[in-house]
Amino acid sequence: MELEGIRVSQNMETNKGNSVLPLMETNKIFPLAVPSTGAILLPVLKNFSSFWADRVESSAPSSGTDKPSSSPAVEQVIASNTIDNESNAQQEFSDSARFFILKTPSTFSSISPFLIEKAITSSIGQVKTICKMRSGDLFLEVTSAKQSAALKTLRKMTHIDITVVPHRSLNYSRGVISAADLLNVSTEEIKENTLDQKVCDVRRITIRRDGQILNTKHLILTFSMPELPQSVKAAYLHCFIRPYIPNPLRCFQCQIFGHSKTVCRGQPTCSRCAEVGHDSADCKAKERCVNSKGDHSLFSRSCPTWILEKEITAVKIKNKLSYPEARHIVSLRTPVSGKSYASAANKT
Repeated sequence: MELEGIRVSQNMETNKGNSVLPLMETNKIFPLAVPSTGAILLPVLKNFSSFWADRVESSAPSSGTDKPSSSPAVEQVIASNTIDNESNAQQEFSDSARFFILKTPSTFSSISPFLIEKAITSSIGQVKTICKMRSGDLFLEVTSAKQSAALKTLRKMTHIDITVVPHRSLNYSRGVISAADLLNVSTEEIKENTLDQKVCDVRRITIRRDGQILNTKHLILTFSMPELPQSVKAAYLHCFIRPYIPNPLRCFQCQIFGHSKTVCRGQPTCSRCAEVGHDSADCKAKERCVNSKGDHSLFSRSCPTWILEKEITAVKIKNKLSYPEARHIVSLRTPVSGKSYASAANKT
């Protein structure tokens, strides 16, 4: 898993079944409008040689906790973004799973790629995509539920043992519904009664006001299928689904957008004053944004860098792209002083 106002990351503070959203964000839950990438999308993708599924699989969210909003009335609490950690149901094979990873205790490099491809084709038929990942594992996209079922039974290929696991994120999708009639219904009850629609996780968006956590009518649904459905039925309620778009990924070490702390090579930076070498907990200096260099909080939703990163995240989610690909697309349609859009597009 777009929804305004929730940045999700691993191992962070969260209410069970709930996601806390700042009060100011509840009126912005509709996703950012993403202009059609149209003709520029395919040329852009040609500039990236690394396979997108490889980067999606390896781009694990940051660990740690995010900093709350500086507003005394509103605090932002982060919910978990790692789809494969959300529920036990998601650890199992889904009937609608299309993306898989083949692992081996030895290595695929010792076997002819032609032999591997022929072994896969003879076992389950022609697949849509097969690619070697940077980890050395093989990425497969199947074309049907029949192929998916056959792939699950594979334990050996040529003369080596293999393990087949579903891709940890591509087989799931996230969306947001708003239903006032479900305000007093528990997330467990909603999940139990929508399992037949492939809902495998339900989280309620809440707001924190004056130290109290209040429920809202907005719910984040995780589906055990790659494509997000247009709607879901909750008893006699017909709920329209909007794509869930998390807040931009920000490093908790250097405070820069686009990567997590686990892969950061930068220095620890104060989230309040943007200075290197101390924590923000005891900082009393004047606020300064490390990203835009403006005199505002790092958490400000009016920060031009945050707004840009939000659009990048929307493009990334809606088009199933890697962060570099989405950033490149957005940069092409973002006006630059003294440079025309045509000149930027001609470089792709």
